[in-house]
Amino acid sequence: MYYNSILETIGNTPLVKLNNIADDIPGTILVKVEYFNPGQSVKDRIGIKMIEDAEEKGLIEPGGTIIEGTSGNTGMGLALAAVIKGYDCIFTTTDKQSKSKIDLLRALGAEVKVCPTDVEPDDPKSYYSVAKRLSEEIPNSYYPNQYDNPSNAQAHYETTGPEIWDQTEGKITHYVAGMGTGGTISGTSRYLKEQNEDIKTVGVDSEGSVYKKYFETGEFDKDEIHSYLTEGIGEDIIPENMDFDQLDDVMQISDKDAFLTTRALAEEEGLFVGGSCGAAVHGALEYARNNEFGEDDLMVIILPDSGTRYVSKIFNDEWMKEHGFLDSDAE
Repeated sequence: MYYNSILETIGNTPLVKLNNIADDIPGTILVKVEYFNPGQSVKDRIGIKMIEDAEEKGLIEPGGTIIEGTSGNTGMGLALAAVIKGYDCIFTTTDKQSKSKIDLLRALGAEVKVCPTDVEPDDPKSYYSVAKRLSEEIPNSYYPNQYDNPSNAQAHYETTGPEIWDQTEGKITHYVAGMGTGGTISGTSRYLKEQNEDIKTVGVDSEGSVYKKYFETGEFDKDEIHSYLTEGIGEDIIPENMDFDQLDDVMQISDKDAFLTTRALAEEEGLFVGGSCGAAVHGALEYARNNEFGEDDLMVIILPDSGTRYVSKIFNDEWMKEHGFLDSDAE
């Protein structure tokens, strides 16, 4: 057996049981390890889906250019598909993203433009605005706009949700995922709740994001917005893919808790993953500890990406100490 291209290897990622860092919690805690995808993240699923849907609609022609704003992982998914399908790529990203993410995108032949983080989304210098402007200026270009593109959530409705349902033999009781564009959590939750409406979906947000307060009050509060270092979750906008009706609760996690849990996953579980993975696991375990999680419960947590993206940051003691996440005498 062989695959016709690397794109056919996307999906069907494994579920792995957490043992050591969840040993005080009854029931079963599983993680879906998305770094088994060829681009080492969950975003491979939406990269190919958004491009193929665009092709079907005639939104991009052969030899065209894909232009997207990305924290890195969606760019990788799009770039992989572009290599196979013969498209060029231009990605905009923010200056808080790790250098390794940018280098990986360039390794796949993409052009990357780094934009400032601390500007309003509608500022002409924001990575949202720059991507949109370039897509208007460059002929035969396609701007997927993962935030509002329904193909994002649909990819997870068609793949991630069914995989989790089948892998747990329908026994899943709780689903947990980070909240970034909203596609992963919303599309997967929609499928799972269609199978069993009693499944609880817990979103994990980052401190400095508008999501948690918006979920609880319906108010978009700009005063909630401040800088944070966890990549890939939280927003200063409300994307169309973020379907709050799919959520039962939202946990908001600090950078420190996210990053220390990320390191614990490597050191205690052998799972070398990224910072949003640590945030998701920390939020999931806190939820389980505080919500009468029982012996018969089965939780699945999405681990979006690989630790290879964060070697110079989360797994670098000096960087962690500089930002106050490790004691100065920590080994």
